[in-house]
Formats: sequence, structure tokens, C-alpha cells
Amino acid sequence: MPQRHFSMVRDFHLADFFTLGNAACGAGAILLAMLFLASGERAHFHLAAALAPAALVLDVLDGRIARARHQHSPLGRELDSLADVISFGMAPAALAFAAGLRGGWDATCLLYFVCCGVSRLARYNVSGEQLADSDSGKVKYFEGTPIPTSVVLVALLAWAAWQDRLGANLWGGVLALGPWDLHPLALLFVLSGSLMISKTLRIPKF
Repeated sequence: MPQRHFSMVRDFHLADFFTLGNAACGAGAILLAMLFLASGERAHFHLAAALAPAALVLDVLDGRIARARHQHSPLGRELDSLADVISFGMAPAALAFAAGLRGGWDATCLLYFVCCGVSRLARYNVSGEQLADSDSGKVKYFEGTPIPTSVVLVALLAWAAWQDRLGANLWGGVLALGPWDLHPLALLFVLSGSLMISKTLRIPKF
């Protein structure tokens, strides 16, 4: 019985544990955003935001470790995508909601952002081999911005929290559009999501 439980763990490479650390950071950020909504303690919000750069560091390290040890695998690729959806898709959206983007149009913008991130990762997994250089086998550029660029949005939210510009004090105020409210700040998530799914924007991969 114990062997059956731990058989999958034995299939993990060192890089995969860093990927799981990335996912844990994202999940922790979501839980802390929920805790902030319950407690109102800005320390919880700041800690949630701080987990975004931590997730980014782990995301970079897992790729470098996998390349250095020549331990690429389909399992590792799927783990990486799932972790990125949590840390750089759902977590920023949860932080934005906790920060005050809770109008109907805000929620629509956040859902669009998450769906763009999921689509971006799925497209990369499917087309990665087609984009790879024939000599080195490495992908030389990204189509659209990588989903970890959402850490910029998290940094902006952290700055807003630091300046006490959350909730009713959010930059840009709020607009009543039809049946729902829209905070103009939510449009940054629309922009980020649109850049992720762009096929004309090419970002060199270092």
C-alpha cells in the first residue's frame, strides 16, 4: 500500500518539486486574499502579494534545473502549466477581487484574464515543438506575453495597498455602466490577458 501511494512521487524530478513550490505559493496567495477579505488586515494582503515574486523565482528555477539536469518530461511540463495557472492566473485575480475589483464588469475582466492565461499556456504546450529551433531544440521566442508577467499587476496592487488605495479608494474610482460597476483599474487585466493571447507579439525567450 505505501508503495502505491508514493509511486508517483518517485517519478518526480528535482525540478518538479520547485514547480510544486510555485503552485503552493499561488494557492497560499489565494488563501491569504480570502483571509484579507475576512480580517481587513493589510498585512495579509501584502503577504499574499509577496508570494507572487516567490512563485516567479521558483518558476525560473524549475526550468533552469530541468535544463541543467536534462530531466524534461511531459509530467513536468503539465505540472508547470498547472502551477502557472494558479500562481499567475488565479492568484492575481483573487488579489484584485480582494483589493476591491468586485463590480460585475470587474469580475468579467478578471474572468477574461484567467481564461486568456489558461489559453496561453495550452497554446504554448501544443505549439512549443513547432516554435523550437531545429538545431538546439529550444523555443527561441514566446507568442504573446508569458503568463508570469502578471506579477506586474500584483506589484501594482501591492503598491495600492501600501498607499491605502484599496476598496473605495482604488485609483480611477468606479463607473456605473448599465446594471454593473466597473473600476477602470480592471481594464489592466483585460490588457494583460489580450497581450498573452496575441499571436503577433513575439517575446524572445532567454
